[in-house]
Amino acid sequence: MSNKRNYIVLDLEWNQGADSSEHPEIPFEIVEIGAVKLNDKKEIVDTFMSYVKPQVYLKMHFMTQKVIHLTMDELKDAEVFPVVWEKFLKWCGEDYIFCTWGTLDLTELQYNIRYHKLPDLSDGPIPYLDVQKLFSLDKEDGKSRRALEYAVDFMKLEKDDSFHRADSDALYTAEILARLSKAVESRISFDLFHLPADRKREVLIHFDTYSKYISRRFPDKAAALRDANAASLRCYICERNTKKKIGWFTLNNKHYLGLGSCAEHGLMHGKLRIKKTDDGGVYVVKTIRRATKEDENGLKTREKKARLQASKLAKMLRNQTYRTRKNNDVPS
Repeated sequence: MSNKRNYIVLDLEWNQGADSSEHPEIPFEIVEIGAVKLNDKKEIVDTFMSYVKPQVYLKMHFMTQKVIHLTMDELKDAEVFPVVWEKFLKWCGEDYIFCTWGTLDLTELQYNIRYHKLPDLSDGPIPYLDVQKLFSLDKEDGKSRRALEYAVDFMKLEKDDSFHRADSDALYTAEILARLSKAVESRISFDLFHLPADRKREVLIHFDTYSKYISRRFPDKAAALRDANAASLRCYICERNTKKKIGWFTLNNKHYLGLGSCAEHGLMHGKLRIKKTDDGGVYVVKTIRRATKEDENGLKTREKKARLQASKLAKMLRNQTYRTRKNNDVPS
């Protein structure tokens, strides 16, 4: 991020219907927006808080009521989402990066934007800082994902306000972010509500120990695995194609693993995840990192297991086909 860019630390609270299929176009309706603006020195310079008048779910779900302690009566005089959103965007300014605790807020925000037929926040993936992930990278093992209150206690921050309210959660998140090492901010995250529109806008980003690739939409898994970019296994350091040691294989038809060797940088382990889009298509998220000889041996064992699974499945399908044909040949 540029030296003068602001941080917009965002937190949302939302309501939902009694039935999850009630309004699939807006599974969660935002009822409160809270945000804190930090300058490039991570100093708090402004705050934003607004309730949002419900337009879709007019009864408070019992779980929402239990968590955020808001009533419909408190929301009845609030402004509707399009008005609040316009004010919020103006408050954000021109040059900023969103920061959230976890991965959900920007996705649900964009569902609400689309439902109200407002201009898209972006026409592709949105880079943002997942402060929950950054806390883990800076203070723990990089894999754990802690509750906000846990992190507040860990950092020994004053708990002056209740949790699960947008303004207080945004403030707690901002205070945590301000105390994290600047170095972990390079571990940018991407919200994928909107995928890259075409090959040129696909995401390829290099971190200190691995690379990450995010593809455009494909009609199906077969098309994704045929694509040269999606199926490549390049060295994350020099971006040269590796020599194949273990081709892509899968044990669950969702995650594919592979191994290649770079002449200069050694073994490279690839993990390719096939994810579904809302409209029935798929996209690929691929990571590549260095591997050890021990990793290679482990992958060989797993590949052997995958081949065995595939062989058993093929045999079962052949037997089913044989039995079906035999039954169809029986005279009536």
